[in-house]
Amino acid sequence: MTEVIDGNAVAADIRDGIADRVETLADAGVKPGLATVLMSEDPASETYVSMKQRDCEEVDMKGIHVELDPEAPASELYETIDELNDDDGVHGILVQLPLPDHVDEREVLRRIRPEKDVDGFHPENVGRLVAGNARFKPCTPHGIQRLFAAHDIETEGADAVVVGRSDIVGKPMANLLIQKAPQGNATVTVCHSRTDDLAARTRQADIVIAAAGMPEFIDGSMLQEGATVIDVGINRVESEDGSGTELVGDVEYDSAVEVAGAITPVPGGVGPMTRAMLLYNTLKAASLQTGVDIDLP
Repeated sequence: MTEVIDGNAVAADIRDGIADRVETLADAGVKPGLATVLMSEDPASETYVSMKQRDCEEVDMKGIHVELDPEAPASELYETIDELNDDDGVHGILVQLPLPDHVDEREVLRRIRPEKDVDGFHPENVGRLVAGNARFKPCTPHGIQRLFAAHDIETEGADAVVVGRSDIVGKPMANLLIQKAPQGNATVTVCHSRTDDLAARTRQADIVIAAAGMPEFIDGSMLQEGATVIDVGINRVESEDGSGTELVGDVEYDSAVEVAGAITPVPGGVGPMTRAMLLYNTLKAASLQTGVDIDLP
């Protein structure tokens, strides 16, 4: 019988551990602070940011939120980042993507100080990840690793296929899976929009991580019997009955669940883990910046 991987339950356990460590830091006079910056009127982005701020409240972290006019000059965003970099009460900075076309996304990522880059996207942090000495693992790939650990899914020696090559998920996921470390030691293939005969590759995989951003792109016919399927996609599509919209992943769940040995649902799979690991990185950032040692959960 297929195991449905409950990301909500694993994330709740991690948040409980984070809340305990926040109390430990509070005893030492430190309150972890996460700043979110929004320069968009995109409803999805607004929702994501509000959820992240609510998560901070739940574990008693300090949440700071800054909203900028999407039409404002890029310099206004850069100045905001500089101010947050210089604020000792802010330990983590997250600039919500996507950004307006007139803003250089790479400049934004470079401008956040590496020690406050809790997304793990600064070039220095990317380099440390690739070298096997990560300061902060990007939240979604790290969350997936924690799902593997919580559900005793073996990656060592496994054939893993990552579908998608984004800087946010695909590339760092592949890097973590190949490292000589827990939830690593896999043999990894990265597939993308130019991959020839994708189905032939996914059918050979023990683990399939779907992160292409294409609704229900992978179905049960593309999977090996008993494979672990991790669905990173979050896509809003018209519901079949025409009553509105619904969230679906990059995997066609109904057919995949008949074949997979374990699978994440959408919603309730990877998404909660991404948010939990953002809190984790903020907690770690506060510890590193203040020198107060804690046992990370």
